[in-house]
Amino acid sequence: MAEVVSPVPGAGRREPGEVGRARGPTVADPGAALSPQGEIIEGCRLPVLRRNQDNEDEWPLAEILSVKDISGRKLFYVHYIDFNKRLDEWVTHERLDLKKIQFPKKEAKTPTKNGLPGSRPGSPEREVKRKVEVVSPATPVPSETAPASVFPQNGSARRAVAAQPGRKRKSNCLGTDEDSQDSSDGIPSAPRMTGSLVSDRSHDDIVTRMKNIECIELGRHRLKPWYFSPYPQELTTLPVLYLCEFCLKYGRSLKCLQRHLTKCDLRHPPGNEIYRKGTISFFEIDGRKNKSYSQNLCLLAKCFLDHKTLYYDTDPFLFYVMTEYDCKGFHIVGYFSKEKESTEDYNVACILTLPPYQRRGYGKLLIEFSYELSKVEGKTGTPEKPLSDLGLLSYRSYWSQTILEILMGLKSESGERPQITINEISEITSIKKEDVISTLQYLNLINYYKGQYILTLSEDIVDGHERAMLKRLLRIDSKCLHFTPKDWSKRGKW
Repeated sequence: MAEVVSPVPGAGRREPGEVGRARGPTVADPGAALSPQGEIIEGCRLPVLRRNQDNEDEWPLAEILSVKDISGRKLFYVHYIDFNKRLDEWVTHERLDLKKIQFPKKEAKTPTKNGLPGSRPGSPEREVKRKVEVVSPATPVPSETAPASVFPQNGSARRAVAAQPGRKRKSNCLGTDEDSQDSSDGIPSAPRMTGSLVSDRSHDDIVTRMKNIECIELGRHRLKPWYFSPYPQELTTLPVLYLCEFCLKYGRSLKCLQRHLTKCDLRHPPGNEIYRKGTISFFEIDGRKNKSYSQNLCLLAKCFLDHKTLYYDTDPFLFYVMTEYDCKGFHIVGYFSKEKESTEDYNVACILTLPPYQRRGYGKLLIEFSYELSKVEGKTGTPEKPLSDLGLLSYRSYWSQTILEILMGLKSESGERPQITINEISEITSIKKEDVISTLQYLNLINYYKGQYILTLSEDIVDGHERAMLKRLLRIDSKCLHFTPKDWSKRGKW
């Protein structure tokens, strides 16, 4: 499921009744543009007033997903087209520009594979667009085993030169460019029938497209969910859902939570503590042995992850929960999960830093820890795709910093230029070769020069990397890790 380092949650949002004077279209009279039945219906599209991150009013196009009536006042749940679903919200009638309303088109009743007509009315011009990827021949791809040598050039740039003279330039590159890391439509062609948590988006319905939990109280924090999570239906009408921050059980009221805390003896996540440095600890939790905690963790995580689905069968997964310690106990900061057995070298299934702890370096710490486990296991790994938008940003940043750290740390011996291959970078970092290559392409480091592939590190890249590393204060210390990998293939049903 994915996170990680994020903009301020809810940035650009505004609650009903907070709208000031609009600098946009004039809102039409309520009766100016309604459906033939005399009301705004689900599936309509129209501009909606919202405030952006610069605190300016704007009128993006939005789709009406639901309508409800509270004490005679209608509220409309809107999804802003081309915006992330976490910005979806309930708005009042005054924020709708009815002059530009588009009503949903009637779908032709063409039978599907099962012989049944479509069940949901289509929005205006709604259709699933397939993403067409154009692979540019201009971006060369280095050989995974070709040695590369590093040297300063003219004192202003450093270069790593692959020692393969006379090699012909290839006309195409691997399909691992930046767009391939995260599918824009999120619709897998054939969902894997394994323990994968990738969501089959073709089964999205109007219910799961809408946030259903208003607010969550977790310890000293109150969280506003970003997405739908399948908590019991009777809890979705509560103004606040109360969670025990140690076992993650949910309650209807503060009184229920207080009564639970008198009985709950947990002060840390269940499972084994496999890492501790300072106030940061990691706990390894078996989804089979601690099923209740794992399910509750998935329910909480789904509030902030859109691309993954939730399975109540947590047996095939291990969960690694990061905590911060104080006198009251070990407080959950974030977590990642991984399959006990992955046929596709996935070392992360879902990863999340809870909103109160975002933008503080914890996301990269979770990623670094996942690769530290891969190093102990003697494997290379990659996160399960698709990544969320925030997850992709964090992984790109981590891969870039880790690879640049390796390249800039190379030193010459006996006057010879130091050399390194893609395979060697992958073995040192445990980052999968495809991710190493896609990161080099993303950074635009690969060039073709006199029959050789060259990695060029400009002063801007070097300076930017050094500044970023100065800010990265949280790092994993491998000496503090006490972890013995298990061979799950010999354990039957885990």
